[in-house]
Amino acid sequence: MYEGKKQEYFCEKFIEKPFKNINNLNMFKIDNVEKKDKNLSVKWSDGEQSNFNYLWLRDNCPTAHDKDSNHRMFNILEVSKDINPKNYSLNDDGKLKIEWSEGNHTSYYDPKWLRENCYTINNKKKYISPYQLWDNNLSKNFESIYIDHDEIINSDKGLVKWLELLHHKGIAIVKNAPIEKKSAFDVLHRISHFRETFFKTPFEVINIPKPNNSAYTAHALRNHMDLPWFELPPGYQFLHCLINDAQGGDSSAIDGFAVAEYLKKNEKEIFETLISVPLKFRDKDYTQESHRSFHAPAISLTKDKDFHDIRFSVATMDALDCHPDQMDKVYKAHHRFGNLLHDDKFQIKFRLGPGDIFSFNNRRVLHGRTAFNPNSGHRHLQGYYLDRDEIIGRLEYLKKQKS
Repeated sequence: MYEGKKQEYFCEKFIEKPFKNINNLNMFKIDNVEKKDKNLSVKWSDGEQSNFNYLWLRDNCPTAHDKDSNHRMFNILEVSKDINPKNYSLNDDGKLKIEWSEGNHTSYYDPKWLRENCYTINNKKKYISPYQLWDNNLSKNFESIYIDHDEIINSDKGLVKWLELLHHKGIAIVKNAPIEKKSAFDVLHRISHFRETFFKTPFEVINIPKPNNSAYTAHALRNHMDLPWFELPPGYQFLHCLINDAQGGDSSAIDGFAVAEYLKKNEKEIFETLISVPLKFRDKDYTQESHRSFHAPAISLTKDKDFHDIRFSVATMDALDCHPDQMDKVYKAHHRFGNLLHDDKFQIKFRLGPGDIFSFNNRRVLHGRTAFNPNSGHRHLQGYYLDRDEIIGRLEYLKKQKS
């Protein structure tokens, strides 16, 4: 349903082609520059046309940034809104030279930088989602999301493979990790630092007396995200299986973005309710001297109308407080969404073994488990959180190092 040719096309177009094009030097040659009322019009040698606003150009002068920190030191508020080029030209190495009407300042712009950051051209491009949606068909090729622990530890190539799975599919299973307590620190440090919460790092997913969270019981857990009551819940979660020989305790996962896409295409009224009406989530942890709650819609979107977050947790959703006129349709939408998030057409089921690290996008892939019998054996997982920025930022850095 969500596998196959469409994803292969994505991988080719989104990952490879931009790197090929970016080395096309002819693209970066400026043929002509013309001064307009509020912008410079640049004609490129490949026929493309760019319009660069004067304030934007002055704000992005290469000298505006500190050479070490790369932070902008120039303050655009120090010039007037009427600033414009007093003189402009192309110098011998093709750079655009601008003498400004204010501040006795001259700027030199590399054409490659101007082209890569040209908002005129970039805003004409069709947005291509980085996400590869999946459903239960992933079960037929489950090994496609496996990555060996030592491959990540010993090579950047293995690390990139893991990060690409996490970013694009939102899920990966690290295989053959050590099974000693806290031994996942080494492989996770290949990415970045951790997102600390009051659960500590790592947190222990075991059956305990008087639990402060349903994860610390032997009960079944519905598919859910962790910590939806935070303003910014952790981006990624890593569950490291140390032992799992109890009866039951099998895992489930579902791509919330795939379910949201289904609703967007097939049940528009439900979808519109889920993206527009905030739900209320509350932390009910009796060990905490704090009351945490947050309102957010079940599905949130990016500026490009792509999926950003899924917030769903029956266990921690508080009493709804939306407008009385909305209550019935909100429950109708929540009921439908919740059922689809447990539908076997979408979810996958699997069993974690010792040395597996179940890695997933906490704000996209919902996870759950079946009940287990604590008297039949032991089940012990250790959990870690990382923010989404660390996954994407590390991946972008490693890709740039390769290019």
